[in-house]
Amino acid sequence: MAQPALDVFHALDQALATAVATAAPATLHVSRGHGSGGTGIAWAADLVVTSSFHCPDTTKVGIGTPDGELDLRDAEVIGRDPGTDVAVLRVSGGGLTPAAFRDIDQLGVGNLALAIGRPGRTARASLRAIGVLGPSIDTVHGGTLDRYIESDRQIPRGFAGGPLIDADGAVIGMNTRTLLRGADLAVPTATLRRVVAELVAHGGMRRGYAGVGAYPAHGGALVANLDDGGPAASAGVMIGDLIVELDGVAISGPDTLRIALAPRAGKTVKLVVQRAGTRAELDLAVGTRS
Repeated sequence: MAQPALDVFHALDQALATAVATAAPATLHVSRGHGSGGTGIAWAADLVVTSSFHCPDTTKVGIGTPDGELDLRDAEVIGRDPGTDVAVLRVSGGGLTPAAFRDIDQLGVGNLALAIGRPGRTARASLRAIGVLGPSIDTVHGGTLDRYIESDRQIPRGFAGGPLIDADGAVIGMNTRTLLRGADLAVPTATLRRVVAELVAHGGMRRGYAGVGAYPAHGGALVANLDDGGPAASAGVMIGDLIVELDGVAISGPDTLRIALAPRAGKTVKLVVQRAGTRAELDLAVGTRS
């Protein structure tokens, strides 16, 4: 190998190792039960962010020690959001080293990244590239990711809930394997900030609801039942109405209706229905529930 190329290789080699060393203190072991282990990210001195999937309400969090062992602490879930696969744990005793986080404005497809995990005693690393970077998406579980980040290959077992870091060791997202079948995504920093604040304050995500049961139908969501006194009933929605639009968003069925309602908790929006062949616009005061 020619010397300039060798120098570049050594520089990259050292930079990646330094990035892992930077992120490792904030990369924590999370006991999943039945002998399995997952990963979490130190968010604050006593708070950990991890994957909500299979995370028990009470668990153990392991902090890596210089001798390669784990300092195990009791922890409990203070809030979880299946819509973004985020759970927040409060750790007994505090003393955690919070990770450094960065937003992804300057990130591009092809940039190198490292997935970090601690499914056992030591931190592990998996080199990858940013494979897909897109706009915000709504998940099938009712959450919203502020950006779509997918790395180029499968996240190793036990890395879910751990950080995806840049070349400086800063966290650009939390690895997740459960939000979209067949895709290993990262929940971006902007989403983590928003969701963690809500979970710490309220113990859950407040999402919009209309108090309506609907079936898929051609061109919309067909109303089959209404909650007595619920938002939809109060707005004048009737059984048999076909909901076709909410706040300018086309509704193609119950799933799109639920996704459209979720971020509009507490807002008054225009709901468009087809009733006996006639289009009607109703003012819907979207309700709030966790």
